[in-house]
Amino acid sequence: MRDAASTSGETTIVIGAGQAGFSFSARLRELGYLGDIILIGDEHHAPYQRPPLSKAYLLGDMSLDRMLLRPAEFYTDQGIDLRTGTQVAAIAADSKTVTLGDGTRLAYTHLILATGSTPRELPRSLSGGLDGIYYMRAIADADAIEPEFTSGRRALVVGGGYIGLEAAAVAAKRGVRVVLIEAADRILQRVACSQTSNYFRDVHRSHGVDIREGVGLQALHGKDGRVSSATLSDGTSLDIDFVIAGIGILPKEDLAQAAGLECENGIRVDATCTTSDPAILAVGDCACFPSNGHYMRLESVVNAIDQGQLAADNVMGSDEPYVAKPWFWSDQYDIKLQIAGLSANFDRIIVRGGKAASRSHWYFAGDDLLAVDAMNDPRAYMVAKRLIEAGKSPPADAVSDTNLDLKNLLKT
Repeated sequence: MRDAASTSGETTIVIGAGQAGFSFSARLRELGYLGDIILIGDEHHAPYQRPPLSKAYLLGDMSLDRMLLRPAEFYTDQGIDLRTGTQVAAIAADSKTVTLGDGTRLAYTHLILATGSTPRELPRSLSGGLDGIYYMRAIADADAIEPEFTSGRRALVVGGGYIGLEAAAVAAKRGVRVVLIEAADRILQRVACSQTSNYFRDVHRSHGVDIREGVGLQALHGKDGRVSSATLSDGTSLDIDFVIAGIGILPKEDLAQAAGLECENGIRVDATCTTSDPAILAVGDCACFPSNGHYMRLESVVNAIDQGQLAADNVMGSDEPYVAKPWFWSDQYDIKLQIAGLSANFDRIIVRGGKAASRSHWYFAGDDLLAVDAMNDPRAYMVAKRLIEAGKSPPADAVSDTNLDLKNLLKT
């Protein structure tokens, strides 16, 4: 590790004031870094938690103050120069400078890209540039959508991934009549097994959500510049009041590309989160990193925190590789879904039943445990998470035995 005194006189600039940028900045100061830290965010808010946006915040169960990662005085106390509502226009890697939207130029010793991601938008050929079409990524998005959530209104949700399902759940709880369409054969097809898809399809339909799978969006139509109806790929026409699109996100890599950094499905980094320029690191949703022989991105809070903290350690000279510990969660109605591990290339699912809506789906490749989806089953989630992180795989018949205390699996 570098001696803290050696950092005096340095300047570290962080572009992106989300979870990853915050985690990096806080950790760097915690490690005794004496240089300047400038944390730049394009939103007009201090760093905040994003997951509640499509859940508790939209429902009115959580205020903005409660979502803030730290109160405003934290940044002053820690000597972190937080600049909100600030755009970054360009990075000049050769001169190690950043140009802001107002023309201000800042020199850096280290540059951290925590630019995150942006929602994939509906093609203009489908949306027609109409009002009443929403995406969910930031507080401004949630604030814009919230007035639409009035009992009796009609919403079309495009996309049956977690964002679309969470938005549908909130809308339904607010009394909105929801039709959700998914172009793939089933909801959650890209990220979950059919058993998990079936579970959540049943949950949503029990709350009145009209789920239509294998059906895409052909066109949106408007009246007076605002969306009023939709034509689906099966020829169905729907009268609607607004649309929520949850069709994926894209890494924000434009600044990195323009600066000449290597990018492919995000900003390419090595195992230490360093980009193709040794003075620039990238963390969080925007970073594409090596893992088990291939490159991947992880769109999760835990990844943002862990990568941000590791990058701070490495700026201080640790030179440690990043080892992903993927886990995710989703809240829909009274169901908490917790996911541990990565389920790619599974060849069988072991279903473990529980009480009422409690259930877990265990993903195996041969005899190897890859991941688990746990619905209202925190014990199954915690046991599976510990097994996966330890590289242990329990016998499949033991997992399915509901008479067995799951904690016994940790003893094998």
